[in-house]
Amino acid sequence: MTPPPAAAPAAIVAQSGASVMIGAGDIHSCTSQIGSSTAALVDSVLRADSTAKVNDAVFLLGDNATAGGPTQYADCFTRTWGDLGKRSGKKLHPTPGNHEYDTGNADQYFKYFGAAAGSPGKGFYSYDVGEWHVIVVNSNMIVSNDFPEAARAEQMRWLEDDLKAHKTPCTIAYWHQPRFSSGWHGSNAQLGPLWQLLYDHNVELVLSGHDHGYERFQPMSPAGVRDTVKGITAIVAGTGGGTLRGFSKILPNSAYRIEGRHGVLLLTLGKAEYRSAFLEVGGRVWDMSGGKCH
Repeated sequence: MTPPPAAAPAAIVAQSGASVMIGAGDIHSCTSQIGSSTAALVDSVLRADSTAKVNDAVFLLGDNATAGGPTQYADCFTRTWGDLGKRSGKKLHPTPGNHEYDTGNADQYFKYFGAAAGSPGKGFYSYDVGEWHVIVVNSNMIVSNDFPEAARAEQMRWLEDDLKAHKTPCTIAYWHQPRFSSGWHGSNAQLGPLWQLLYDHNVELVLSGHDHGYERFQPMSPAGVRDTVKGITAIVAGTGGGTLRGFSKILPNSAYRIEGRHGVLLLTLGKAEYRSAFLEVGGRVWDMSGGKCH
């Protein structure tokens, strides 16, 4: 049974000295108006951040437009979340989903987002939000057989170098397919070595989409065992506009699940700590949580 919602969004937006990250995955339905509603929700939160910090960021967890083609981006994404970037003045920080590769090499994705998507054909990059370092991984390179081993190895080398080069106390990583999920698609064991590398470098949070629901896990080791010392908290938020799905087998350490609700994930990033919450279309706030950096 889903617990009752918490109270107002303003309670977690207005934190002195904190930066805001907000976003979702699976915004991709061209036959639904929900993408416009989730975009409007993001816009309202950014406007409510009275300090108007330049570091506030909007993240996209993949499957941003159905089939990833030029028509879908122009007719669906641009008029919803694409316009959001223009209205708010905040840069969109995307990651590709499997649907971006429905058109081959995700050419339209890289063309649409340009430099914001990282190097053409690769799709991995990093940036900073306040005092936090944020890493974007192209999980398709790992879970799909369409990529050569050399491409996978290149991304892993880049990731290790990036982690070593950025010694910030707090780090987030995100990609499309989840390592752990109780949803319809489920977990991806192929992402185990990636989780291990992030764990070894004390990453705090991993965000994913792909499964069309919301789920937050207790901090876990690469083996999926609860770990309150070095464990990484995983959050799945494939709730941006696609058709919602339920859950199948509930995994150990699944701390909170929401099905049947479109919305976005809000993170407020402070000094050595963070807070998270799921904001439902309509304004209700669910699963207010948080933690400290390792």
